[in-house]
Amino acid sequence: MSQAVGKTALAYARVWHHADAKDRVLGKMAERIALVLMGKHKPIYDPSVDCGDYVVVTNARQVKVTGRKAEQIVYRKHTLYPGGLKETKYQDMMAKKPDEIIRKAVSGMLPKNKLRERRLERLRIFEGPDMGVFENNILKRWEDGTLQAASSLRP
Repeated sequence: MSQAVGKTALAYARVWHHADAKDRVLGKMAERIALVLMGKHKPIYDPSVDCGDYVVVTNARQVKVTGRKAEQIVYRKHTLYPGGLKETKYQDMMAKKPDEIIRKAVSGMLPKNKLRERRLERLRIFEGPDMGVFENNILKRWEDGTLQAASSLRP
């Protein structure tokens, strides 16, 4: 009988997680998503290896921020032309692209290295509750930051 523990193919298998952003605080949710994308919840975590899982986020339009951040947060980008700094307020970004708010928050919490873009590719964000074909892939769901198996939540 084999008792192989460690870096096996099964240990590196990627699992799909579902996170519902409805009435969740943006920073706390982004931190949890970043940990799952990096794979820090797995016992085989290695900073130089991309061993994280997929994350599907729904209800991005209903994410919350605390305090006065809704009036204070400003997203900036530059067109690379002189005087080309573009600023977008949080309310405008929430109206136009609520998925970008979560993506930028998660991106800021990932390590700034060559694995960052590859990890962000495994993040899928949807504005509403419908996640399309990805619903069949979900193995784990988490609400309020706790991780649960998806089979225990299905009727």
